[in-house]
Amino acid sequence: MPSPHPDHPMPAAAYRAVDARVHLASELTRGPWDMGHQHAGPPVALVCRAIEAAAHEHGLTHIARLTANILRPVPIGELIVEVMSDYVGRNAGHFSAHLLQPGGKEIGRFTALAQRETPLELPTNLAGHPLPQAPRSPADSDAAQFPFGHDHIGYGDLVETRNAAGHFWHGPCAVWFRMRHPLVEGEVPSPYQCVAVAADSGNGVSGVLDFRQWLFVNADLTINFLRRPVGEWICLEARTCLGPAGTGLAESALYDEEGLVGRATQSLAVRSR
Repeated sequence: MPSPHPDHPMPAAAYRAVDARVHLASELTRGPWDMGHQHAGPPVALVCRAIEAAAHEHGLTHIARLTANILRPVPIGELIVEVMSDYVGRNAGHFSAHLLQPGGKEIGRFTALAQRETPLELPTNLAGHPLPQAPRSPADSDAAQFPFGHDHIGYGDLVETRNAAGHFWHGPCAVWFRMRHPLVEGEVPSPYQCVAVAADSGNGVSGVLDFRQWLFVNADLTINFLRRPVGEWICLEARTCLGPAGTGLAESALYDEEGLVGRATQSLAVRSR
């Protein structure tokens, strides 16, 4: 596929590791709201990566929940991730993390629940099983493009998207996401990281307001996983609901090609531009 920005070399990844704690963001993290700020998906995935590493040290390999509280916009620059083990037991561990700028300015706070995975044979014919499927497979879905940022390298270049149902910014919508570039240069992102990159887009793909006239920004994201995702493709089946006083909620069912993997929610602040 030819580059949509032939005059600008495409970065190799969303981030380049400076050391174990510090990563430098590339233009691939640029979001839709401000040219100097990141889309929240990549930094949430960067923190998820650090929490996964901390949990794996205790044999906890499933991220059951990840909650991000974005305290202020995330600048495109160096980021520092610090992870704390709040409590680690035999089958579950609670972790927290801080996302910082150089100098210690805090950008985000995170909590996560990690679990030990154990082989289990479930009864057959369980209600609600097999798990629900996305409306269409990636192979049967049409190529789609985010309706922003075409003149600049950004998040829309980091991910490939395909419409499984509905259309961007026209209400309830289902969109498949696949990362075109690594999260961290030289690494293959984990399935949890791929979900985190995509899940923060629920309010965008299901937006009901004109992006040119309205802001509908989220300051948090919670992802609950019922099982480990598999494969490259992640589908968000998203819906936005708005309240009468500048508040709202975006909800997304999350799928891989085998079916439902979890759900994500975002609290929205709605403002006129």
